[in-house]
Formats: sequence, C-alpha cells, structure tokens
Amino acid sequence: MTVWILGDQLTRDVSVLDDADRVLMVEAHAFAERMPYQPQKLTLLFGAMRQFRDELRNERIDVAYYECETFGEGLDAFFDEYPDAELTLQRPSSHGAAERFSSMVEARDGSLTVVDDERFLTSIEFFDDWAEERENASDDGSDTRFRHENFYRHVRRETGILMDGDDPEGGEWNYDDENRETPPDEWNAPDVPRFDPDETTRDVHEWVTDRYDDHWGNPDLDAFVWPVTREQALQALDHFVEVRLSEFGPYQDALLREEWALCHSLLSSSLNLGLLTPREVVDRAVSAYESGDAPLNSVEGFVRQIIGWREFMRHVYRRSMPEMNDANQLDQTHELPELYYSGETEMVCLSEAVGNVHARGYAHHIERLMILSNFALIYGADPHELNRWFHFGFVDAYHWVTTPNVVGMGTFATDALSSKPYASSGNYVNKMSDFCSSCPYAVTKTTGENACPFNALYWDFLKDNEETLRGTGRMGLMYSHVDNKDDEEWNEIRTRAADLRERGAAGEL
Repeated sequence: MTVWILGDQLTRDVSVLDDADRVLMVEAHAFAERMPYQPQKLTLLFGAMRQFRDELRNERIDVAYYECETFGEGLDAFFDEYPDAELTLQRPSSHGAAERFSSMVEARDGSLTVVDDERFLTSIEFFDDWAEERENASDDGSDTRFRHENFYRHVRRETGILMDGDDPEGGEWNYDDENRETPPDEWNAPDVPRFDPDETTRDVHEWVTDRYDDHWGNPDLDAFVWPVTREQALQALDHFVEVRLSEFGPYQDALLREEWALCHSLLSSSLNLGLLTPREVVDRAVSAYESGDAPLNSVEGFVRQIIGWREFMRHVYRRSMPEMNDANQLDQTHELPELYYSGETEMVCLSEAVGNVHARGYAHHIERLMILSNFALIYGADPHELNRWFHFGFVDAYHWVTTPNVVGMGTFATDALSSKPYASSGNYVNKMSDFCSSCPYAVTKTTGENACPFNALYWDFLKDNEETLRGTGRMGLMYSHVDNKDDEEWNEIRTRAADLRERGAAGEL
C-alpha cells in the first residue's frame, strides 16, 4: 500500500502509515500562481513538505517525492514508476478535493482509497451525530444552523477535557469575562521563539522568492519565524506552555502597537500542517493548569480555540459547502479597499493589522475578526475577495479555515454559524487597543473630515441592512440607536460613508 500524503497532512503518528509500503508526496508548484501567496507561506509549505520527506526517509520509509507543476504530472511520474501501486489518502479538508483526486487517479488506471483524517480531535461521525440530534430536537427538523458554544460543551463532556465529573472545571464553561484586559503600560510581551533556517529551508526560500517574485508579502527570510519540522513545532509548543500561556487568557483580545504576537501561541500553522495534533496541544495546556503553572482562564480560553472553534469550523465548512463558497446574504459587492493590498492608510488599526500580515503572514484572532473583517464588512466589500485575501496572505490559511471564518463569521455572508454580524464602530478598537490615541482620525467623531471611518461606516451598514438585521439575535439595542437618529444626522452619516468608500477605492483612507 502506498499512502499519498498531502502538504497539510505532515503527521507521522497516524494509523494509515502503520502498514504503508511507500509514501507518495507531490510538491505541485503551479497552484501557487493562482494567487499572490505570501512568500513566507510558500516557504513554510514547501519547506515543511521536504523536511517531512527527509524525516520519513531517515526512518527508512520509501518516499516517492515529485517536484512538478501539477498533481497530474506527479501522478503520471508515480504510475510510470509504480504502475501497480494502490493509493490510500486521508480525506482532504478542502471541499471536493477527495473527489478530484479520485478522478485523477482513476484516469490513470489507478485505485485510490480515501480514509478518515486523523489530524482532528472530532470525527465526521461525532459532529454529524450531534448535529442530527439537534435537528431532530427542533420543531420541524429544519434548523441547519450550528452554534459553537453548544458544540464546545458537547466536546468537553464527551472527551472529559477540563471536566470535573459532569461539571466544567471551576464551575464555568468559559471565562471570557476574565479575558478582556489590556496590558499595563509597563508590560512587555515575551520574545517570539525563532528557529535558525537550515539548508533545506534556505534553499526553498531562495527558490520561492525567485520564482514567485511578484507575490504579495515580505520575502525576507529574517522575518520567518514558523516551525518547519516536528521537532521545531514541539519546541514552539513548549515555549507557549512555559512562557506565554499564563498571560494568554487576560490579554488574548488586546491589540497593541508594535506587539504583533503578545502571548498568542503562534501554533496555528503547525496545527494546520499536521506538525502538531490538537490533542497533544490541549493535553499540554491542561497539564499546565493541573500542575498550577497556568491559570484556568488562560487554559480554558486556549482549549476553546482548539477543541471548540477549530473543530467546529472544520465541520461547519464541510456541511455548508458548496453553498458557503458563494454565499452573500447581505449582497456586499464593493471591491476590497486598496489599503489591504498597499498597506498605505492613516488608520493606525488597519495599518498595524495589514502590516502584520504583510510582514510575516500572521495577525491574531481579534485583528482578523474585529479589524480586518469588521472594516471590510461595514465598508460593504465583497466577502469572497476578502476570503481570497486571507487565503493568500496568512501562513495558516486553507480554504476550510478561511471560508467559515471570513465568509461565515467575519462578514456574515451566511448565518450558518452565527446569529449576528460581528460589526462594530471605532469604540471597540479604542477599548481593546492603544491604536486610537496615536491615530489622526478621531474615534469620538462620526462625521467630519477627521472622524474615525469605522463610525460612519458602521451606522451606514446598519441602515443599509436593516431589513435583514433588525430583530436578528442581540441587535435590538443597536437598532434602538438607529431609531434615535434624525434625518439630518442620517444625511451626514450617509454622505460621510459614501465619501469614505470613494477614498477607499482610490487608496486615500
């Protein structure tokens, strides 16, 4: 049996490899021409693939590795060399990929068996059984929307993670109310772990920056901080648990100028490549709590991101595709503001967030949701252009990752997983960051030349989408404020919002 390992399936400890006679890996390059992928993302992907190949070969596992333009060319070369081989593949996470690969193999008179993907904590059956129970419990069986909090509690009950018998550890399911602090002025974030690039990584980086020299993002290898091997990923996990985890909770939603990482784990790229598994990451964090080395609010907040949100998004994507791929329930059609590509804006919050993605292919979850997605949402940008931007810009981005997070949650293009849009004015940014104090735009003003663009765009967004959003979960208070504005104020808001969109298109915000 030959096991076909994809570039985001770099996990050694999976049962499908136990009986493998051979491993097939195809490093297909042409896909990277479809979007201007961040050079650090491509360096990470191709570098990690080659490192995994070498690790398997060091274990004396036969690896058929092909560097070529397309998967089709790789399969041609493989079946020329091994005409009678039978392929086994862990089910890819991207919608339709398993079917496409099966057709490609069949067209070459080969056979492909698709098996469960063991890189996740919860199986397809686990989620579908839970979803079916919820649908059957509804009055007419038609409720196909999914809610994260219910699933998260279900996972904890079934796995026993952070449970005290039948009750959540500490008596609460989450500790969000303890996790919204802003660090004091004298606080300094811990240093980010770095890994010296070896010859393989340097060779990949040189090739990537030469071939894809017109792509978006910083090509400087000195800015590359991402693990490319299992050993490096474990070191990054150790660093997070020992150095960053204790303060992760209270500061996880904070935004600070010049502090791109704060106490975040920086493990998402390793998880999404398969260099780490969710169970081992969660177990390490829980062990830190049990030994008294990390507080419960930090550990629970981190565990929720892994066993709750990440798992939940994977399954919602799986069950909501292909409809989610084209969803646009608010009919948002403006082009994404030029600043997302140029990074040039006087808005400090967006300058910081876009700059972070450009510099190293990363921004933490609040930057992603409440700045990058929120601004695009209230601006009226096409959610699928924003999804594309996330996909090529972030080192941890895959279609199954960005589509539910951006199309579903970030832009409310579908209500498959949330009951309201995550839209806000500049008040939220001001509360959670130190950005507004140094911004030329006034966060306290809604209209006028130097008024914070978030403010007028926010109210204009609510007005434009009133028919859809009024009465939607927890939107009543906001629409009471909408009702309190008179015609003169609305005219000023709408005029300001229209002007901001024109300036956004011209790259003048």
